[in-house]
This record gives sequence, C-alpha cells and structure tokens, in this order.
Amino acid sequence: MKIGALTVPKADLPLAEALDWFAEAGVEAVEIGTGNYPPDSHCNPTELNASKRKRDAFMKAIQSRGLELSALSCHGNPLHPNKKIATAHHQVWRETAKLANKLGVECVNLFSGLPAGGPQDKVPNWVVAPWPEDHLEALEYQWTKVAIPYWKQEAAYAARMGVYICFEMHPNFLVYNPETLIKLREAVGKNGDRICANFDPSHLFWQGIDAPSAIRWLQEQGDVIKHFHAKDSMVYPWVARVNGVLDAKHYGDEVNRAWIFRTVGYGHDASVWKDIISTLRMYRYDYVLSIEHEDSLMSADEGFWKAVEFLQDVIIEEMPSTMTWA
Repeated sequence: MKIGALTVPKADLPLAEALDWFAEAGVEAVEIGTGNYPPDSHCNPTELNASKRKRDAFMKAIQSRGLELSALSCHGNPLHPNKKIATAHHQVWRETAKLANKLGVECVNLFSGLPAGGPQDKVPNWVVAPWPEDHLEALEYQWTKVAIPYWKQEAAYAARMGVYICFEMHPNFLVYNPETLIKLREAVGKNGDRICANFDPSHLFWQGIDAPSAIRWLQEQGDVIKHFHAKDSMVYPWVARVNGVLDAKHYGDEVNRAWIFRTVGYGHDASVWKDIISTLRMYRYDYVLSIEHEDSLMSADEGFWKAVEFLQDVIIEEMPSTMTWA
C-alpha cells in the first residue's frame, strides 16, 4: 500500500508548487480534482483532453517528483433536478473519464448524485425513512426513473473508457452506504462491474457502520473497492445521546454538532485503523490510502502532516512473506 493525498487543500497553489509540497510531506501518490465540487485549478480535463502537449507536461510534473496519479476526482450531482447543474456536472464527469483513459488512470472518484423526489420537484431529496408513503414513492422514482437509467448509460461509457466509476458513499446522495452501492451495481446489470467504491470511512463511521465489516462485505460482492480515502470522523456522545447523529448544523459549529470530520487518528485510534488496513489487505486491496483533509479543528498543514505520520505507523507496505510456521 501507499500513502497518497487529495490535492484540494493546496488548490490555491500552482500545480508544481502543490506537488512539491506533497512530495516533501512524504506521500507517494496524488489524487487530483477535475471540477464540480473539487476545484479544477490543478487539472482542467477539457483543456488537457485537447492537448497532448499539456497532458504530457501534466504527467511529467507528477512523475518527475516520484509521485503517481492514483485517481481523478469530479464529485458532483449529475442527477440534479436543475438541468443546468446536472448537465454541467455530467459533462465534467465525461471529460474526466476521457482524460483518465488518455492518462492511463483507472479510478474516477465521484458521487452517485441525488434526484428530486418527483418530476416536478426543484431540489434534490434524500429519503431516509419509509413512512409516510410519499417517501417510498419518491425513492422509487429516484431509482427507477432517474438513477438506474442514467448510470446504466454511464457504466457503458466507463467501460468504453476503461475506467471505474468509484462512488464515495456519502449521505445526501443515493449511494450512501454499502447496501445502496451494491443495489446500484446490480441494477446496472451489464457493465455493473464498473460501479465501484472510493471507500471513505469518515462518512460511514458517523452512521454507525463498522468500517472493517463494510470492507469485508463489499469485497465479498466482487472486486468493489478500487480507491480509498484516509479520513476520519468523531461522534461526540454528549450531543448524540440527546439528539442523535442526523445533524444539519454547519460544520464550523463544532461544539454543538453530534459529529465532525477529523484527521486520521483523531476520530478512531490506531487499533481501529490497523484493523481497517489489515482488512483491506486481507480482501485484496493493495493500492493507495489517499488523505483527504477536512478537519476543522486543525490547519490543513498540521492535519495533513499528522495524518501522514499516523499512517506511516499503521500502513502495511510490503507483501506477505512465505509462512514458515505453517
């Protein structure tokens, strides 16, 4: 395994300076945003697709620093009921997949998207309970009329591009846990193996999901996990015991929130992360652990450096040796 990083926290720097910073921090791979929610300041896919010279310069900048490109990330909502937003996010995804093909990158990280609750609605609608019945009707519409037809089409496109659609399981989108990821993967049918996971435990922890169990279950459905985000979260029991974990307060209201994102090691200790990494190894994942810094209690620099130091202690880098004891 290798320690990597999503470059978004350094999006204000030119690409060369950002890469220097990450290389000096000791990471071996970078994941770069291409637009939609992540900025495209380090990688504009439309521009790079139009110029081999620019693509070559882009890859040289990465490789000359001893880094590899683990993934391109274009998290957005191509299922948005606002057609202007949906079209823009769809186009960025398509351009990103095309660029990944040209660069020889297999992983494109993104969200599943979230439609409205019906054809006349104007905003996305995340359904988390089956009653009143209106909500089940909305959920049926979202899956059968919007999400499944769209992702069937896009899975076929991903297959043509030779890339994997790596969903980050994230609340407020249709795919928010392992069950919904596999539901979509199976519903797509042909090319369903292109629907995969960018496994980010931070969004699962606060839902009460045990990350190693989720890794095991997903990988028992096939080779599902293609990329991994090293990010943590912490549930604060003094709030959660009173109000639960569904919390719409701003992320900056740390004192009153039930949970917040933390840098790795500050939400769960080394024993949990060692179990996560060991389970990844056990279930055939031996790729990049890409640090995504979103800890509001630390600066981007301090949170990132602490994450690197922590992961260096718990990561498994070498392949297993021959069992001399069996």
